[in-house]
Amino acid sequence: MLTNQLARKNSYVRIWILMLILLLSAVAYADRSILSMSGSAMKDEFGLSAIQLGFVLSAFSWAYVIGQIPGGLFLDRFGTKKVYGITLGLWSLATLAMGFIGEFASGLSGALMLMFGLRFALGLIEAPSFPANARVTIMWFPSAERGRASSLFSSAQYFAVAIFSPLSGWLVSRYGWEWPFFVLGAIGLIALLFWLGYMNEPRKHPGVSERELRHIVDGGGLVEIDSLQERKAKPRVSRQLVKKLLTNRMLWCAYIGQYCVIALSYFFITWFPIYLVQARGMNILDAGFATVAPALFGFLGSISGGFISDRLIQRGWSLSWARKTPYIVGMLMAASLIIAAGLNSNFWIITVMSFAFYGKGVAAGAGTWAIIADTAPKEAVGLAGAFFNGFGNIAGFTTPILFGVIVALTGSYGIGLIFVGAHCVVAALLFLFVMGPIERVGEEQPSAESAYQQQGNQHGIKTV
Repeated sequence: MLTNQLARKNSYVRIWILMLILLLSAVAYADRSILSMSGSAMKDEFGLSAIQLGFVLSAFSWAYVIGQIPGGLFLDRFGTKKVYGITLGLWSLATLAMGFIGEFASGLSGALMLMFGLRFALGLIEAPSFPANARVTIMWFPSAERGRASSLFSSAQYFAVAIFSPLSGWLVSRYGWEWPFFVLGAIGLIALLFWLGYMNEPRKHPGVSERELRHIVDGGGLVEIDSLQERKAKPRVSRQLVKKLLTNRMLWCAYIGQYCVIALSYFFITWFPIYLVQARGMNILDAGFATVAPALFGFLGSISGGFISDRLIQRGWSLSWARKTPYIVGMLMAASLIIAAGLNSNFWIITVMSFAFYGKGVAAGAGTWAIIADTAPKEAVGLAGAFFNGFGNIAGFTTPILFGVIVALTGSYGIGLIFVGAHCVVAALLFLFVMGPIERVGEEQPSAESAYQQQGNQHGIKTV
């Protein structure tokens, strides 16, 4: 009787799984961005120069990039729940340790080494987090829902900034620069308990009804990719597979597109609050609240991008244009942040940044992780996500360093803004003129893409 009721029941466990990875992603982004809120106070206390602070801000991303491929291989070998759980616990401890630098550092050189070392460790440990999110999305969501699912966990960067920047600004102004690290580290350890208690494979999750499971499977969800049997049956990573991931034109455009999106993200979570304090004259508390509006608009843009992309697919657009169109339009909107370089009003600077980050959110929601979910080879989902995220996050250390160098050499934050905005135009042109069709790597006739193309032809829509 109970079995029959469960079969008829339409459960929504995948939505709660999505909320869980949104929480973990927000914690991950808060941990990596928190230094920007404590950075001004730490710079003053330890006597760091702009270039030294730029290198500290970039330390996370050096390691994050290095850890991508090992992290992707670990995910494919040991599964999402185990790898994500272990790394979440370790990176939360690394965040906590950052708050104790003042207790152990002796002089500028000692403080600089500890800051760089702990941020490097944080990046190395956190490397598998977003490839793991992509695995969860592929495992738990049918193709027609992946745009929205991917956009939601991608929007965690804005969600994290909107919540934790004001909190961190208040903690710094009230208790000192150490306290944001203490609070975020504790939140990460609490989030670990939720992950271990609720995450499971779709077929093994006690709350999943047969109706929901059929919905996922029939829609193209790869529900078995995390099972022990599936992981053991996978062939070893071959040179041919790696070559596919490194020589595919479509994937390279996706990699560069992700690089350009990450460049904007890291400007926002590293130098933007510092810019507001040191160039615009805000105090740290006001700067924390000033980041809320761009973050919220970025969050709304990310949700909009995923929704628009999935909606276009449902209306018969090809998968290629449904993913690429919001990305191109969004990145051109994001290029408007260059206008801020010529503005003197803090109000209008925040307004322009809000518009720009709405566009950036649209682009990220429709055209980054959703594309990897649509194109990753089934036998190497973790590795494909690692390549994508690894190449993209090179911007995580180049952007803070180059922005710091530009400020140090020119004394102008405006030139730095032009440098960041140029990434948007480059990415839009690549997706429009170079990328070509979006299709799963290794499948000569991707069934999903063929279906979308046929629907597009019936509606008179040109497919690429």
